[in-house]
This record gives sequence, C-alpha cells and structure tokens, in this order.
Amino acid sequence: MTARKPQWSQEVTRHSNALDLEPGVFTWDDPARIAASLKRSAEASERRKTTPYRSAMSMLTFYVNRAGRDLPQARRDVLEAAKEELRKAFGRGDKRQSSRY
Repeated sequence: MTARKPQWSQEVTRHSNALDLEPGVFTWDDPARIAASLKRSAEASERRKTTPYRSAMSMLTFYVNRAGRDLPQARRDVLEAAKEELRKAFGRGDKRQSSRY
C-alpha cells in the first residue's frame, strides 16, 4: 500500500504564499476570532497581490469550497458566520454586491 499523497488544496492552505495563517484557524468555534485572525494575517502580509479584504475572504472561501461535502454543517455554519464577521471587520457590512451598472 502506498502513502497517500497530500491534496493540492491542502498544500495551498498550509503553505499559502499570500498569508501566514495562525495554526488551526479554520477549526476555531468563534467566527469573530477567525475573522480577526484572517484580517491580521492579510494586513500583515507583504506578499499578497490584492487588498487585505480580498485576500482574507479568498482564503476563507477557498477553505470552505475545498472541504466541500466533507465539511460538517456545523463547521460550515461557523465559517459562513466568519465571512459575515470578516465583512464587518473590513467595513463591508452588506454582503450583497452593489451594481456598477
């Protein structure tokens, strides 16, 4: 039997070149704490290629999407609440995108 090769998404989460994440940040139960940690990481990063808000939200969304169906509903709910907290932390309280047209 061969050793299981790590998934590419797991490697991205562990070794993101844009953000230095606190260990276990996506396992925490407090959405506000998750959002605050992501915000700190994004604002401190000098390697990101976009705004701190977009970097933080992208990493959170990436994690949720890569976990897919294997993510328990309770964990998904915490992470979706963390998205709302992240929007608030960056002063983007309304989750709907305003139309440019």
